[in-house]
Parts: sequence; C-alpha cells; structure tokens
Amino acid sequence: MKKTLVVALLVLAPLALAGAEEDPFQWLEDVQGEKALAWVKAQNAKSVPVLEAVPEFKPTYDKVLEILDSKEKIPFPSWRGDTVYNFWKDEQHQRGILRRTSLESYRTAQPRWETVLDIDALAGADGTPWVYKGSNCLPPEYRQCLVSLSRGGADAVVVREFDSVSKSFVEGGFTLPEAKVAVSWKDANTLWVGTDFGPGSLTSSGYPRIVKLWSRGTPLSAARTVFEGQAEDVSSRGMTMFTPEGTYDVVSRTPAFYRQETFLMLGSRLVKLEFPEDAELQGVFKDWMLLSLRTDWATGGATYASGSLIAIPVGDFLQGKRSFATLFAPSERVSLAGVASTRDRVLVETMDNVRSKLASYTLAGGGWAREEISLPGLGNANVTAASDEADVYFLSYQDFLTPSSLWLSRGGAKPERVKSMPTYFDAAGMKVEQHEAVSKDGTKVPYFVVFPKGFKADGTAPTLLYGYGGFEIPLLPTYSGGKGATWLARGGVYVLANIRGGGEFGPRWHEAALKDKRIKSFEDFIAVGDDLVARRITSPRHLGIMGGSQGGLLVGGAMTLRPDLFGAVVSQVPLADMRRFNTLLAGASWMAEYGNPDVPEQWATIRTWSPYHLLRKDAKYPTPFYWTNTRDDRVHPGHARKMVAKMQALGHPVLYFENVEGGHGSGSVNTQTAYVTALETAYLWKMLR
Repeated sequence: MKKTLVVALLVLAPLALAGAEEDPFQWLEDVQGEKALAWVKAQNAKSVPVLEAVPEFKPTYDKVLEILDSKEKIPFPSWRGDTVYNFWKDEQHQRGILRRTSLESYRTAQPRWETVLDIDALAGADGTPWVYKGSNCLPPEYRQCLVSLSRGGADAVVVREFDSVSKSFVEGGFTLPEAKVAVSWKDANTLWVGTDFGPGSLTSSGYPRIVKLWSRGTPLSAARTVFEGQAEDVSSRGMTMFTPEGTYDVVSRTPAFYRQETFLMLGSRLVKLEFPEDAELQGVFKDWMLLSLRTDWATGGATYASGSLIAIPVGDFLQGKRSFATLFAPSERVSLAGVASTRDRVLVETMDNVRSKLASYTLAGGGWAREEISLPGLGNANVTAASDEADVYFLSYQDFLTPSSLWLSRGGAKPERVKSMPTYFDAAGMKVEQHEAVSKDGTKVPYFVVFPKGFKADGTAPTLLYGYGGFEIPLLPTYSGGKGATWLARGGVYVLANIRGGGEFGPRWHEAALKDKRIKSFEDFIAVGDDLVARRITSPRHLGIMGGSQGGLLVGGAMTLRPDLFGAVVSQVPLADMRRFNTLLAGASWMAEYGNPDVPEQWATIRTWSPYHLLRKDAKYPTPFYWTNTRDDRVHPGHARKMVAKMQALGHPVLYFENVEGGHGSGSVNTQTAYVTALETAYLWKMLR
C-alpha cells in the first residue's frame, strides 16, 4: 500500500469517528423494525424468483432435502453413563427428537431407539418454533437434565429442568427465562448460573458477567454471587468438572478471546490458577491438569513451546511446582487439533499438513506412555464421543470423496467400524490434490482441489473456492453429499483454502492474521484464487467464492479488494460493517480478532479491508449473493442488509435473501437448510457456467 494512502487514512480516521463518515443505512440495523422488514420482504421478492427459475434450483432442493432427511445417515452418538444418546432430524421429525439406546443395540443395523424428548411435539404444544440447543445432565445418574430451547435458532435460550427417566419437564424445577446463559450443575440441588439478572449483569458483548450459585427451591433473585467479571469482558462462567476421581469447581473469566483467568474453588475460596491467560485448560485426567499453550511459557526452569499440550498433577501445581510433562509439541506443519479422554486414556488429535492423526496417552509408573492410533485414511478424523466412566470412545472419519464412517474402540483396542454414511454421489473418476499458493509476503498457503470426472485444465471449469480464515478454526477435508451431488457431479471444481487466521498450523497460523495483520487472510485467499487461474483450473469468469460468518467477511472483502478475480460471491450470515461491528450484538467480543474501530489508529487499518467501506461506485463487481437470518443474534443481520443496500445505492446489482429463522446458520429445520442451499447452488450455476 502506498505511504500517501496510509497517511490519508490516518488523517481521515478521527473525522470518521467524529461522524463525518455518515451511514445512511444504519436504519437497517433495527432487526424487527417495520421499515427494515419491509425492505427485507421487497429484497426477497426480487431475488427469490430469479434464483428459483434457475434449472438447478429444484433438483438441488430435492436432493439436499433427501440427504438431510435420510434415515441412513449416521446417528452420531454422545455418552451418558453406559447409554448412547442421539439427536435426530428427518422428514417426520423436522425439529428433532432426543433418543437413546444401549451400546450393543447401537452397534446393530437397526438400533432400538427410545424417544426421550420430541421437539416437534413440544413446539406444537407451546405454539413456539423451538430449536433444541442441547441438554446438560448431572452425572453419574444423568437423570436430572437442563434442556436449552431457542426460539427460531437464536443463541438466546430458555432453560427448563427435565427428568430423563419420566421423560418430562420437572414441575417446580429449575427454569431460566430467555437469555444468553451459562448454566450447569454443581450438584443435585445447586446450579452454576450466569444470565441476565438485570441492568449491569451482562458484558458489552451480551454474555453473562456475573457467576452465581442457585439453590433449589429459592427464587433466582436469591442466588449467591460467587464472582463478577468486568463489563468490557467477553463473559464469565462457573462449572463443576466431574471426573471418576472426584469433582473440581471452576470459575473462569474471559476478558477477551484467547485469554482466560481460571479459578479453582477450594472450600469457599477462589484460588487463581497461575498459568498464562492465553493458555487453555483442556480438562483434568486422573487428577492431572491438561493445558494447551498459545505462546511460549518459560516456567520451572524450562520453556514449553507455543502449541504444546502439557500436563501436571493438580496437587503439585497448587503447591507451586512447575515441572510439566509434554504430551505434544508442535512442528512447522504439525499442530494440536483436539483433546478428549476416556476413563483410562487421553486422546490427542493433531493435524499434519491439514491431515488428521490420533494418539493415545496413558499413565504408567508416574509417566506417560504414547501409542499411535491407526486411522482409516489421510482425511479428517476426530473423537466424536468419549466416556469418562469407561475406556470407550467413538471416532469419526471422512474425506472429500469418502462418506463419514464411525469407529468404536473399547479397552484400547484398535477401532472397529460400526456405522457408515451412504454414498450420495458417484466419486469414480474424481480426484483430490493439495497445492500451495504463494501469498503477497511470500508465505506458502496450502489448499485442496477436488476435481470432477473428466476435468480438463483449460480455464473453463466452474470453480467454487471456500474459505474462513479466523478465530483459529481450521478447515479440513469433509464429505458433503449435497455438494458432491449438486456441484462436483455436474462438473464443478471445489477448492478449500487453508489461509492464515485459521488453526491449520496452530496458534502461529492464526496470530499471523490477527488485528493489524488481518489483511494477510485476504491476501492469502486472493493468492489461492490467482493460483487457480495460473494453473488454468479456472478463470475469473468461472471462479466463485463462498464463506460464512467470518468467511462471509472474507469473501466480501476479497470481492471489494479484487473484483476482477471473481465471477460469483456467496456471503453467508456475514460481517461487513467493521466500523460498527463492536456495537452490534456479540461483536464487542471479537475485538481481540479484528481490533478496536473506536481507536483511530486501529480504524485506519481496519478500514483498508472493511467490505462496507471499500465499496466504490466506479468499480465493476460481480453480482454477489448475500443471505442472512432475522433471528441471528450473534452476527447482526444488519451487516448483510447494509452491504446490499449500499451496493444498490451505488448502482451495483446484488441478490439478497433473509430467512426468518435459523439463528447463526442455514436454517432451524431441514427444509430451510435445503432451500438456502438450493438458492446458493442455483446462483453459482447461473453465474459461473
């Protein structure tokens, strides 16, 4: 960037903050406002007929809905004691049912399921479009449960106590009104609770600031305050960790993303655990504390590397000892992906150049023994469910062309396959390659390409490039029956970019695109697009990009930075206005990722990649497709609304759709998800064929 432009932005920034940079579309931030909703209705009325008329729309909708409603899908499990639970949706259960069975029954082709809670029936009885957001049950009986229900898919939920034996809500039991809550069991008669207790009880991000203990039979107003965070924090919460060896009462304060203060309750005292704020407590296993590190930590005469997983007995740590065992240490292209544990072993998931590996760690003679676990292939594997009360876990595996499969390991034995997803498209003749693009600063950025049958490198293939690039979230090879059947099988190329800002190579890969370095994620994504063109895999006329949430910000920014490179843009539930993002819903909690636009120097940098502010009248943009949800209470729908309105005001064509349900996702029920997917796919074929 030219120095004169940087200087100009720094000079203009204070004026913008003072109001010189007016926002004529701020009225669209009124989520349920009559004027705003009339605008939404008018936009839907213009865009929907155009996309529904595309020949691919109807067959895509039918195929995706068939896949989503299929009774042949894997019923992915969770453990509650020795019982397998599953939440299931299909044509008869659009909102879903919570059901259970025994492990032996689950392993059969036709498990004998017992319905525990029917969300469709509950929604009908209450006259409310409930979306199930999970349940928290008290071990070891798992009879007492806290069920979270959302109206239309929002993050805000109501909480009701539920009896899993009688399969009914508990009359006079614990209940919480709608809010963004943090609630869990301490014991049979006590809850840890964070919610909207009234003015001043929430952070600026809208999450609980105050942690209380609430006793059965008393009003919520009588709950005892245990801890208070700061108003500018992300959140605070309390919880009890239940292990076979005993319980640990933990309170945590999150002052910002990637930072946390952790306290252990000893009697009535809260004792701060003195480890780096950017370290993460991954759990307690046989009274050993497991920590993952985001930065190097010099302590106890040793230095533990960023990205490592280390362990120490809790008692030793409380006594001031700092001699950790290193279970995992990263290398340039090998990073920590996840940690789980059974009663007898710690399971450590890692990524080697964006391919999964898994190892088991057991305690032996005061030390740790490591064993590599063989995986079905070089794709994406993760521990789906692990039991704290037995040495048993489920492992899932998939790659771009291999449907998901579920594997079971008991007693440390080699995992055996117990379930497989059907094949939803013919992968014969398709292939996957991994390439690298060179970003603007010389960094090599990996990406995967999935080629359809009969592909020719002549620059004419419709190609969809997908990216995210934020919050240390990696993008891994994933089987998508819908994308395979409606895109690959019709001759489209699919590309997955592993750009900086994600977690593919651990904390350093994420930190390389944080705050003032945010432009790196856009440069990486654009470099992948340029590389696809250079290899004649596609050309700008046939290259489309897609991303959701942070990924929606990514593709919106890429479009405004390099409009000549893309023929189509799908921006899903996106951020766009990065001047006001920290004032909208949960946006304040993301300043650790993007920076603070209220600080002039930081806004001057943010403005160089904020899609809403980069829009120009004299640019020639591809016609993008923006969509969002009215009930999204995480990323404000005003972002997408305002981006579209501004493009239209500048004379640029754009398509828009807003769903009334769905929360921060593509729909509350399968028909909504299938519909939005069909709109996207129809748009891509219309623009790129």
